[in-house]
Amino acid sequence: MDVDAADNSVDCQPVPTDTDLFLAMKAGQQSALGALYDRYSSLVYRLALRVLTNPQEAEDLTQEIFLNLWRGKTYEPGRGSVSSFLTTLTRSRAIDRLRSRSSNRKFLQRWSQTMTTVPPPLTPFESASLSQRSEYVRSALAQLPEKQRQVLELAYYDGLSQSEIAARLSIPLGTVKTWSRQGLLSLRDHLKSLIE
Repeated sequence: MDVDAADNSVDCQPVPTDTDLFLAMKAGQQSALGALYDRYSSLVYRLALRVLTNPQEAEDLTQEIFLNLWRGKTYEPGRGSVSSFLTTLTRSRAIDRLRSRSSNRKFLQRWSQTMTTVPPPLTPFESASLSQRSEYVRSALAQLPEKQRQVLELAYYDGLSQSEIAARLSIPLGTVKTWSRQGLLSLRDHLKSLIE
């Protein structure tokens, strides 16, 4: 028997249509979604990448599109092909993301402009009050044991993390945490009149 003839006699499964796969997917067959994904994910990704020009965003959108296909009830086989539906949906969602990105950028620009404006000068009363509170805090810090005061000053005045303080002082991180907690509790007791 000829080998080619044997190959031709093998029963070939017909390739399911997009509609068949969609209906199977709606019936809960995940493999049908996988087959549709295999057919159209590169089309969706390329279109998303062309519009968004960001590979990560294009990947995210591709996943979102197929998740929408799985969950949604928006596609109707009688109104057009799956590929047309996916390209229309992808283009629409990509443009929405561009608009959102532009809107977010404008918001951040406005926000940064308001944050860079100089605050109004303090009134004499506010200045005196701030000065008095600073003096209370300095006095309370001076009453702390040296180790606790040093840890708190490095954290709050120098902006160091507890790990950075441990490295700078060559002490274990747990010790820094303990001294910091004890120092804060002592400060709270010393400044109780200001807090209440």
